[in-house]
Amino acid sequence: QVQLVESGGGLVQPGGSLRLSCAASGSDGGLHYMGWYYQAPGKQREQVAAATDAGDIHYEARGGGRFTITRDVAKKTVTLKRNDRRPEDRGVYLCKGGGWGYEYWGQGIQVTVSS
Repeated sequence: QVQLVESGGGLVQPGGSLRLSCAASGSDGGLHYMGWYYQAPGKQREQVAAATDAGDIHYEARGGGRFTITRDVAKKTVTLKRNDRRPEDRGVYLCKGGGWGYEYWGQGIQVTVSS
């Protein structure tokens, strides 16, 4: 079983950087990919970006050009960073990790961008 724990959310002001981290623990057996999803209030969950253990990185429409994902396979962490925080970034960010035939989700972390 694998646990994914997100950190770095909360109430933040517009502008500046948003940095979210996700740490995996437990007997993961090696997560092939780790990534981030975003869920706006009342909307469906959508993928932002993902990174494989081979170093491949993929951005979905929401993430491309706006977010940067980095993964540390040895430390079992994945980080999502966004410069220039905006109110539309408000929502829940969820960490996901998995491989062929298995996946795990974090609890999600709330981000509110407001002055």
